[in-house]
Amino acid sequence: MRLLIQRVSETTVSIDGAVHSSIGKGLLVLIGIHQSDSSSDIPWLAKKLVELRIFEDENDKMNRSVLDIKGEILVISQFTLYADCRRGRRPDFIDAANPKLAEQLYDEFVNEVKTYGLTVKTGVFAANMQVSLVNDGPVTIILDSRDSRSKTG
Repeated sequence: MRLLIQRVSETTVSIDGAVHSSIGKGLLVLIGIHQSDSSSDIPWLAKKLVELRIFEDENDKMNRSVLDIKGEILVISQFTLYADCRRGRRPDFIDAANPKLAEQLYDEFVNEVKTYGLTVKTGVFAANMQVSLVNDGPVTIILDSRDSRSKTG
């Protein structure tokens, strides 16, 4: 699983011109599911996400997590995070999980993040969504569950 995380002061997701979800200060998380991903990837990735210290403390140092600031999280499915652009000009999405598996793991990930007691909102899986955000910083981080296999913490 791959997460593209943006620290935001606000973000909104709309579908067919109507606001579906919105959050204030927190994290916009775009999640891509790889065809080899499984439920076992979720606990490490969810914990890493909510404990990632990317919010400033009183000394303007990135020392606070979304848990520390009691921020909100908006999770959006994003299969294009597994685009392969090495050949030609059209991205290949062969590494992305099939929709059935991707939706199952997306739902499991969202439910795991909710266990940390934060407000967690979502888009609609596989919908055409318009996402508006104010990236705070800007701060954008990529996490990949494959990293859990080579590092600790």
